[in-house]
Amino acid sequence: MGIKTFNPITPGLRGRAGFTFEELTTDKPYRKLLVSLHKSGGRNNMGRIAVRHHGGGHKRKYRIIDFRRDKLEIPGVIETIEYDPNRTPRIALVKYQDGERRYILAPLGVKVGDPVLSTNGETEILPGNALLIKNIPVGTTIHNVEMSMGRGGQLARTAGAYATLMAKESEYSLLKLPSGELRKIHINCRATVGQLGNVERANIKIGKAGRNRWLGWRPHVRGTVMNPIDHPMGGGEGKTKGGRHPVTPWGKPTKGYKTRRNKRTTKFIVKRRK
Repeated sequence: MGIKTFNPITPGLRGRAGFTFEELTTDKPYRKLLVSLHKSGGRNNMGRIAVRHHGGGHKRKYRIIDFRRDKLEIPGVIETIEYDPNRTPRIALVKYQDGERRYILAPLGVKVGDPVLSTNGETEILPGNALLIKNIPVGTTIHNVEMSMGRGGQLARTAGAYATLMAKESEYSLLKLPSGELRKIHINCRATVGQLGNVERANIKIGKAGRNRWLGWRPHVRGTVMNPIDHPMGGGEGKTKGGRHPVTPWGKPTKGYKTRRNKRTTKFIVKRRK
């Protein structure tokens, strides 16, 4: 996979950098794993904005991804590598020996024809294989890590992401997450071996505002240019600095203010993220 730039024949192409998509093997998804995706425009059931800056965007179909990797002890083979408009990494279609097909997140380096296996026992430490953490060697890079047994992978799921298994002790393992956080995870949680692919995504340049609109993102307006009725930092004559420390539209401090509330699981965090 590579990044391509464009000749500046239009202002939008001057700063644009996009994917070459050379790693994709098909442009037609597996229809049995597609479902319709309703657009909410960032609105809740009362029609009010619940998520700012969302709306519009190209129509999409949702690809059903196997985050749980609970197809146990049945070997599979990578059939295709595909684009998924709903997430940053590529996805891989796996065909299992019993004929069933499932989508998984495509790890870095996998190609069509590679074998994959999900197991509760031990198997080769190869990208795409899913094991219980207790059966993964210390020092291995992993992704799609469960936080609760059987719930499905929740950690390290974005393009190029991986967690590192630092240690195993008693019933818990110690993982270093992409954020830099050190966290305890139960050794019977499942994880997939390898780093996720599409690592070049960090080098993408949008190029123009309209391309963000294609992706479903609406303009992000600064609070200082709003009216006082719309934002705590709005108003004033001419260009101002806001008149107070930076806050959210609801008056809470921003720029580094900690908002974590889940005290129940704080005991599993050995070191806070950077």
